[in-house]
Amino acid sequence: MPKPLNIVILSYHNQNGGAGIACGRLAEALKKAGHQVNFLVQEKTGNDRSIELNNTQWKKAMSWIRFILERLTYLPFEKNKADRFLFNPGRFGQDLSQHPLIQQADIIHLHWVNFGMLSIQNIKQLLNTRKPVYWTLHDMWAFTGGCHHSGSCMNFQQACGNCETFIKNPQANDLSHQIWEEKMQAFQQPNLHIITCSDWLKERAKKSSILKTQPIDSIPNAIDTELFKPGNKADAKKSLGLEPSKKHVLFVAMRVNAPKKGFHYLENALAGLDKSTTELIIVGNAQDIPELPLKTHKLGHISSPEKMIQIYQAANVFVTPSLEENLPNTIMEAMACGTPCVGFKIGGIPEMIDHAVNGYVAEYQSSEDLAKGLSWTLKNAPEKAACQKAESSYAEAIIAAKHVKYYTHVG
Repeated sequence: MPKPLNIVILSYHNQNGGAGIACGRLAEALKKAGHQVNFLVQEKTGNDRSIELNNTQWKKAMSWIRFILERLTYLPFEKNKADRFLFNPGRFGQDLSQHPLIQQADIIHLHWVNFGMLSIQNIKQLLNTRKPVYWTLHDMWAFTGGCHHSGSCMNFQQACGNCETFIKNPQANDLSHQIWEEKMQAFQQPNLHIITCSDWLKERAKKSSILKTQPIDSIPNAIDTELFKPGNKADAKKSLGLEPSKKHVLFVAMRVNAPKKGFHYLENALAGLDKSTTELIIVGNAQDIPELPLKTHKLGHISSPEKMIQIYQAANVFVTPSLEENLPNTIMEAMACGTPCVGFKIGGIPEMIDHAVNGYVAEYQSSEDLAKGLSWTLKNAPEKAACQKAESSYAEAIIAAKHVKYYTHVG
């Protein structure tokens, strides 16, 4: 075994949101592989081994001020308040370059560090330590003029500016171009190495003007396949108060009505299913959704991993009609529990779902094809293939080994 590494991982959160969850799982996978890992977070929930940077009332107050200043920086340029948190200037943060754990580390590994945790200049300060810095991208922010997902806009391949999606008065030297310039200057360092969770995001990063000269590798997120694993489906249904003889479609979102979650496409697709044999399970805030074609079980927000595993085990198919995705943890979790998946052909989803093998990849924004995919998956029940994909592609030992190989061969 190679010499154990001293790795410090930085993330805004340890558990909330897909990036925080993925980051915490990687930290555990690397620890199980025998490495020393310190997991620094801006905000902490739960009782895991992450270390909260905001460990005093003063630091919590300063963190809140930085978050507000980030929002105020963007506010005069904001085109649509509904997109307020989809654009981050990266102007405010904290200098962690002198933190004792950073100073002691062999590897500095960044994840999602926005909302006033690290500014562009703070990231440059970490690069100036000359230690190897790895940055796992969970979205496009590192190589855009401020947005986390650019949609169909390809300005990031040149110099950003003229941002018609997020800036109310787009022009050549608008806020997006200014942020692009700051990143272009800060991130051109030989000790910066990029990791993307999907090949789709890797290809976008490679085409970006900011990161195209940096080393880029694609390594998916990890999952504990000893925790997330198949169970007795009938027993899981009974425990949740569901009818074991029915087929159950599962949808999960923190906010069901969030536009990018694409729930209205699923709503239309459900009309094509047999309502006498099929029911819907929704996990997340579903208070404002209309009456649906199928009997619906609204389970609300689930914080317990054990309860969530039981829900995956009970479902016959997991569906994600999202319009923007990188590498959804939910697909990984469902597959590990033996639940086949259906999703649109977008982002990293086609890399996770092998079409007509362990689920179905539907044509983008087609409710008709989504319904076809749900019907195919319910009929064919490729549960074993779904579990095999998770075990062979996302198991902790496999993902930890890929990271260590990248650390030692590039760093």
